[in-house]
Amino acid sequence: MRRMIAGLLLSLGLVLQGCGSVTVEDYAGETPALVPERFFNGDLVAYGMLKNRGGEVTRRFRATIKAYWEDGVGTLEEDFVFDDGETDRRVWTLTPDGPGRYRGTAGDVVGEGELTVAGNAMFLDYVLRVPRGDGTIDVVIDDRMYLIDEQTLLNESELRKFGFRVGELTLVIRRVGEAEGW
Repeated sequence: MRRMIAGLLLSLGLVLQGCGSVTVEDYAGETPALVPERFFNGDLVAYGMLKNRGGEVTRRFRATIKAYWEDGVGTLEEDFVFDDGETDRRVWTLTPDGPGRYRGTAGDVVGEGELTVAGNAMFLDYVLRVPRGDGTIDVVIDDRMYLIDEQTLLNESELRKFGFRVGELTLVIRRVGEAEGW
């Protein structure tokens, strides 16, 4: 009986270990290496779409991004145009916080976002305050970005409210001047 219980516990432990979350460190050996100061420097363009929790595309957008670094601190000025004509602007400030780590702030971000980089990947976790009706709601964002080549970054985001997935965002960011051959 003890052997059977020990075997069940071992099996359960292996199953639970297999269910662990992917971390940015899992990409440490992947190339090309994503160096935020290099990729997010200059003019970029992004194309993306937002899906609701059922997987239906609800919005599409294009964004231009002016990115630069001064005294080690990065600024990303993002200007969005949505398919319905609405515009929006977000300005990120990225402050180094140790090797492969940054703190990110923006006007519609609650507190600070945590950004980690390893290999070709960069993960950013933050809370976004989104207008809704006459008020706002706070949505937890889990951004996962992967450098495909020196000019192209793919971003997948999961949006959560009260622990439940309420949507997802997919976008491609390209460096301007190098995107024409794409």
